Amino acid sequence: MSSPRKPLRIGILGAARIAPAAIVYPAHVGGHELVAVASRDRNRGEIFANQYQVAKVHDSYRALIEDPDVDVVYNALHNAAHGPWNIVALRAGKHVLTEKPSASNAIEAAEVLATEQTNSKIFMEGFHYLYHPVMQRVLEVISSGEIGEVTEVYTALVIPAPSPKDLRWQWELAGGSLMDVGCYALHSQRMISHAMAGVAGADKANTEAGRAAEPKVISSEASATPTKVDIKATVQLEYPNGAKGVAVGSFDHHEFEAPLRVKGTLGSVEAPCFVLAHTDDRVIVEVGGKKRVEHLGSVSTYTYQLQAFADAVDFGTPFVTDARDALTTMQMIDAAYDAADLPSRPVFAIE
Repeated sequence: MSSPRKPLRIGILGAARIAPAAIVYPAHVGGHELVAVASRDRNRGEIFANQYQVAKVHDSYRALIEDPDVDVVYNALHNAAHGPWNIVALRAGKHVLTEKPSASNAIEAAEVLATEQTNSKIFMEGFHYLYHPVMQRVLEVISSGEIGEVTEVYTALVIPAPSPKDLRWQWELAGGSLMDVGCYALHSQRMISHAMAGVAGADKANTEAGRAAEPKVISSEASATPTKVDIKATVQLEYPNGAKGVAVGSFDHHEFEAPLRVKGTLGSVEAPCFVLAHTDDRVIVEVGGKKRVEHLGSVSTYTYQLQAFADAVDFGTPFVTDARDALTTMQMIDAAYDAADLPSRPVFAIE
């Protein structure tokens, strides 16, 4: 009789807005331990810990990373602090689940990858949408050939404007719509391209065939602030088979929307809210003039992601959104900024 799995012992970097949905509730569902939270504002950290049943509070990020009771570091800091603290945590021998993007630019993402490979720890970038049955079903429909050869792909994540004081408006902190929301649109285009080429799945995505299946940035248009922070970006992509893709990220929309639509020579497949599929679990397939709607369940995308992470830690189960995948996504983001005549985000120095 096999012994029960040990819970992950999780430390949270930053008492962030995203943390409850992204790690706290999934940890409670999965029976994992919230060992510690680190916040530079002690009062904020204590409020967070009391509200979400976190065992202890650290005053610094290094103290949390060095805590021997912490096995897994969840990085919920601002974008620019992802890369540096991911590297520190990996070097300290911790597994890392990081909010996207994994780094500020491709050079830093390559350093994260090198650190992960040297320290042999699990590193996952938080593209949680991919682990929900909705996105998995979309990829299955594409790879099955049911809608024929793919010709057009549209993906977007658009949201209302953040507060003027929000860190996402600061270029030096890796702000911008592509970094914060457009990265989902770009990443999903990559996963669709893999499915089209028959290389979808953790066992194939990082192979030579997977790398050959990547779409290319053809052009990019962006509206930006005087400080070079993109308010909205529209990226045109081309797939290896000649299909056209459009990926949109925006801070200038009246409400949250995350549509995904794929057209093929025989039909189409659509996920109305692919990023938060638990809020709208429909997959809509139309072939030969007949439409069907499949419902794939309301379990959180983040819960599926943490399960995949725990399986990787416990069993070495392969997964797609590792450090190599993160580097490829960041290379695409940098290419999109370059095509829009905007600079890539700078590396952030930590003390």
